[in-house]
Amino acid sequence: MSNTIEYAKIFQSQLDKQAVQGLRTGWMEANAGQVKYNGGKEIKIPKLVLQGLANYNRSTGYVDGDATLEFETRTMTQDRGRRFSLDAMDVDESNFAVTAAGLLGAFQAEKVIPEVDAYRMTSLYQIAKANNNVTTYTPAVSDILATLKADITKAKKRGAQNIVIHITFDAKAKLETAMAGQLRDKTFRLGGIDTIVPAVDGCPLIEMEDARMYKELTIVAGNDGGYSGAGVINWIVMDGRTPIAISKTDKPRIFTPDQNQDADAWRVTYRKYHDIWVPDNKRNLIIANAQSGSETAGNVDGEANGNVDGE
Repeated sequence: MSNTIEYAKIFQSQLDKQAVQGLRTGWMEANAGQVKYNGGKEIKIPKLVLQGLANYNRSTGYVDGDATLEFETRTMTQDRGRRFSLDAMDVDESNFAVTAAGLLGAFQAEKVIPEVDAYRMTSLYQIAKANNNVTTYTPAVSDILATLKADITKAKKRGAQNIVIHITFDAKAKLETAMAGQLRDKTFRLGGIDTIVPAVDGCPLIEMEDARMYKELTIVAGNDGGYSGAGVINWIVMDGRTPIAISKTDKPRIFTPDQNQDADAWRVTYRKYHDIWVPDNKRNLIIANAQSGSETAGNVDGEANGNVDGE
């Protein structure tokens, strides 16, 4: 029974690795290296403010300049979890590890990862909307390339660098048809692995299911869990340095049938803490395009009782 501690460590390591590989937005977590995080709900995001060049004076020399490093305090809002029971008649200590690992892995892949991706996409869309950086459009082969390139150009004119684009499979398919198979390939670090992805103007295209590209998202807090959404985002163009995402998988807690006071069963808990932020001085570098009139809600799991509408 002392093995439960070792099981928990192994499960946590495997789950963290799976999350990195499965999240389509996992690349955003590399930006979290900029933040100060000491545990708990709060993080501090750095914001560097610089002054421009001034004239050099041959008598007095240089004009003094300030480099101000400020920290914006933000709070993680997504604290999600689930508890599972495995009946002792079905699972004994000899096969518990394999069964529990499979259960947690499937749960994270099928339920957790899509929800985290969807939350991040909706949050970024809502930031773009708040800054009047959203247009609506029904993807068509005739003009999809021009429409997408217009958003890329808009982002570049505002100083966006290392641009990354998240795009639905449908919009991507129309773009491929429009370009007659001439999309360029680009190496992009996705899921912790250097991956070849298509690109437009050197900007990588990360394909997403519609269920991870909702304009509005409802996070379900009750027993059914999961999330639902309304409206579909065609794509989001963003500066690759801009979104700062954090996700923390708590070490699973394991209770043996002898420790479980409620049932003759193994009990395993899963908890995920996550959120996404964009520094105030970079919020104008998120450009979104959504489908016209796509307001029909799509249920992924559960019933609606909590809306996500950005920061």
